[in-house]
Amino acid sequence: MNGSAPRSAAVAAVDLGASSGRVMLAEVDRERLTLTEAHRFDNGPVRLPDALYWDALRLHTETLAGLRAAVARRPDLASIGIDSWAVDYGLLDAGGALLGNPVHYRDPRTDGVPERVVGALGAQRLYQTTGLQLLPFNTLFQLTAALGTSALAAAQRMLLVPDLLSYWLTGVAGSEVTNASTTQLLDVRTREWSTELIAQAGLPARIFGPLRRPGDAAGDLLPEIGTAIGATWPVPVTAVGSHDTASAVVAVPAAHDRFAFISCGTWSLVGLELTAPVLSPASRAANFSNEAGVDGTIRYLRNVMGLWLLQESLRTWRAGGLTLELPELLAEAARRPGLAAVVDPDDPEFLPPGDMPTRLAKACVRLGQPAPADPAALVRCIVDSLALAHRAAVRQARELAGRDVEVVHIVGGGARNELLCQLTADACGLPVVAGPVEATAIGNALVQARALGVLDGGLTELRALTRRDGALRTYRPTPGAEAAWRAAAERIGRSG
Repeated sequence: MNGSAPRSAAVAAVDLGASSGRVMLAEVDRERLTLTEAHRFDNGPVRLPDALYWDALRLHTETLAGLRAAVARRPDLASIGIDSWAVDYGLLDAGGALLGNPVHYRDPRTDGVPERVVGALGAQRLYQTTGLQLLPFNTLFQLTAALGTSALAAAQRMLLVPDLLSYWLTGVAGSEVTNASTTQLLDVRTREWSTELIAQAGLPARIFGPLRRPGDAAGDLLPEIGTAIGATWPVPVTAVGSHDTASAVVAVPAAHDRFAFISCGTWSLVGLELTAPVLSPASRAANFSNEAGVDGTIRYLRNVMGLWLLQESLRTWRAGGLTLELPELLAEAARRPGLAAVVDPDDPEFLPPGDMPTRLAKACVRLGQPAPADPAALVRCIVDSLALAHRAAVRQARELAGRDVEVVHIVGGGARNELLCQLTADACGLPVVAGPVEATAIGNALVQARALGVLDGGLTELRALTRRDGALRTYRPTPGAEAAWRAAAERIGRSG
């Protein structure tokens, strides 16, 4: 740090998840980072007759409410950073107006599209260029599904969700690279848009704008936005790891590189942090992604369906009139026999919204297992199945990357789930360090603080602050558990 750098700063981390959003006020100096929740709100899909959408205008309104609360606490707010889930986007016309709300990634409009695209471009070619696992909602497939629509014909710019909100705050359009890397349209080696792939996919090149890196300036707040949130000076927006997992991995409290991470929320993103992509045929066959991380790293990971299975089950039960609370369900699930019934949480049948308990019960029966008899038994099935999927992903990532793993870090909301953390330790046969829960907001704030000059160094230095979090908890694997987990993995056809 130079002598003119600030010794501390207050920054706002706007963290938008697929089920909730929050604006966190972070006060950072060289010794500690303190988070205060300024505003939290629900986020969810809006079903219209033609499609499933995100309410982007509400996200903007709630973001402003959160920033207003942050400024009220700290009028000297020094920076704002925005992260969100991946792949979904808004289209802007020549005047910068939004051409309809972003379509939700769980909408079925991409049904059959991946097969057509892969048939035309080739699976090996796609993987060698982008390093991405084939998921039906990747932006490449969403944009292909939109070909021929009036919105795409009129579009002059495509902005992923955090870039869209940043544009509305600053009037400056740009695409941050960690989220752009999830589109299946970015060259994983050069970290630039693959113009050749875009052309061969028949997509309009004009909609792919300039790329930003975490730490880059994204523009100052527009005067009318500053007035709306009560700011008396032009607060800058700083590009962070705008894919929420990229920010979460920054906050992993790792002391060395021999770790696996699980960023656990609606999705579980399970993998390793590497310095170069793994593009082998075996990696492609295992459907692992090479996503851009902060400071030139690679997030080598697999998407696991995650706590969505639990969230959607709770929603279904409550819609049917059952008043069930998650802590009580988890406590009762912990008393049920383990591994009585397990499923593959990544089965495509679990992706859409709907009656999740019925789908899970039918899957158990198809696999020759008893259907869970009550909600607690179903919750145990879900948590056992997620731990089993975590085990498979950690073991495959370690083998494919040739990287030793000594500890698994679970960050995000899933770090609160004691049963899931313990079962993941048992399934992986490795210690699990749980926390921080607000890893995404912390990683977002750390990158902002470094850009301001409050912090310096690389990821090792940034992570030193997160290791001081007294809320971290370590779970040790239960001795003698390996045989049962191996047998359960074989039951659903996963490598043990």
